[in-house]
Amino acid sequence: MSMGEDNLERTLIIVKPDAVQRGLTGEIIRRLEARGLRIMGMKFMQVSEELAKKHYAEHEGKPFFNGLVSYITSSPVVALAMQGGKGAVAASRNTIGSTRPHEAAPGSIRGDLALEVGRNLVHGSATPEEGLNEVANFFSDAELIEWERNNDAWIFE
Repeated sequence: MSMGEDNLERTLIIVKPDAVQRGLTGEIIRRLEARGLRIMGMKFMQVSEELAKKHYAEHEGKPFFNGLVSYITSSPVVALAMQGGKGAVAASRNTIGSTRPHEAAPGSIRGDLALEVGRNLVHGSATPEEGLNEVANFFSDAELIEWERNNDAWIFE
């Protein structure tokens, strides 16, 4: 059994500087993989100011924009392109938890491991469309690997 291409969703996950500095990269990836998401691409990188401004373009002009750019470029991150079946983006957002960690459900990454919105550990695309765009901003086609896990039939319908 294999999933059709039309059933796949992509999401960009960024293990942010605070999570990298705290040594939580493996825990964050483990939780997302355990949920059923599959890694298509992954890199340890320093986000450039140009890429940061492109990534956070929707917030340009807001009082916190410069802080976002400054923060995401302050230390290395781990960027992941992840893929799953229909609902994968929503499932990843649920696994990550609310943007405001004090509102995040226990069991979510932010609910268990974060305290403040400015140090909320991880980014995940908000919609399937955003996932496609964000993955394309961080990864070239050559950096993405299409593959199937042996257990995908037990995760995806």
